[in-house]
Amino acid sequence: MASIARCLMAARPSAFSAAIKSSAPRTIGIRHFSITASNQVRKYTKEHEWIDLQADNKTGVIGISEYAAKQLGDIVYVELPEQGREVAQGDSVGAVESVKSAADINAPISLKITQINTGLEEKPGVLNQLPEDDSHGGGWIAKVQVTEQGLKDLEKLMDSEAYKEFTAAEAENH
Repeated sequence: MASIARCLMAARPSAFSAAIKSSAPRTIGIRHFSITASNQVRKYTKEHEWIDLQADNKTGVIGISEYAAKQLGDIVYVELPEQGREVAQGDSVGAVESVKSAADINAPISLKITQINTGLEEKPGVLNQLPEDDSHGGGWIAKVQVTEQGLKDLEKLMDSEAYKEFTAAEAENH
């Protein structure tokens, strides 16, 4: 299976892009609520995976980016990683299949899988709706324990601003 990044190259241009450009503006009501400061660090790979590292620097959550989910189209199947499995950065931990293509989900850093999002087995479309949501009912792939090597790997990943620039440049080139 190809990585998400390689599948995205083959999947362009999509009908989704045209639908977005032609859709009428929508208004969204504002909902006020308080938020406790999140001490998470979110980083992205060039293959369009993300990791939220918790403040303890020992645990986190991984998934695919919103950009990847949009480019893949309607996701119809998710192969989840094996709980308890230890993997190195870049190793395949699962896969997604959409109506357009199939792609591997790679470990953004070296880690150990501690919990998987079993809800995606029955509702893989959640990845299209909430790909970067790490709450209950969101499209996160797995909760992980970060290794010492994983902390070193994290330094090589992009923050959200760098990732936005990366995806903008990638979209321009295709």
